[in-house]
Amino acid sequence: MRSREEDAHPSPAGDAVATWQPRLRALVVDDPAADSAHDIHHLDRVWANARSILNAPDHAGRADVLVVLAAAYLHDCVAVPKDSPDRPRASRMAAERATELLRGIGFPADRLAAVAHAIAAHSYSAGIPPETLEAEILQDADRLDAVGAIGLARTIAVGAELGRPLFHPTDPAARHRPVDEATWSADHLMEKIVKLPARMNTAAGRALAERRIRIVHDFLDGLAEETATGETATGKTVPGPA
Repeated sequence: MRSREEDAHPSPAGDAVATWQPRLRALVVDDPAADSAHDIHHLDRVWANARSILNAPDHAGRADVLVVLAAAYLHDCVAVPKDSPDRPRASRMAAERATELLRGIGFPADRLAAVAHAIAAHSYSAGIPPETLEAEILQDADRLDAVGAIGLARTIAVGAELGRPLFHPTDPAARHRPVDEATWSADHLMEKIVKLPARMNTAAGRALAERRIRIVHDFLDGLAEETATGETATGKTVPGPA
């Protein structure tokens, strides 16, 4: 619990967040290029996830909160469609754009490189290893919004925007065919999403991801059960139609 002295004298990190969060949020709140899965609410959730990791005992006081805050709100400041050939470059493009935006509002110059690296490294498709704790936290925080109930909804929303059917009609669990996330939305869950908990950088991020991913496994098993294919994505056998 916070003491009365702590409440009366907020921490420097808390002061920085109170000062900078509304300014950073204002840079992206009305972005017309943001899709339904990468809108301002996604950015708010990524920051909330990041705060949970920052406040975990293993990480409390170790990371630069202002770097994480700026990276959380600007990591998607360049919108590149999921099916674009430029998608692997999106995070690098966002890092460059974020640096310009931050300079424009007087963000501390000595933190710009750290913010840019965190943004560049957050992307799954970019394949850039995070080299700082701040970059690890951002990557975990963004991936946490891809797992669980919200992540499931985002996958369906993005698939719909790309014109992809939800699932393969006869083998949704991909037990007898190659996984094809470019064609079926549910295959994206199997190709990428269910693998994310094991790829988390932080212990706190991994614990949250392992708890949230259960609903994705239940969804995939439910697809197989309700289409009576006999096998689920996790290998369970289900009864066929009566």
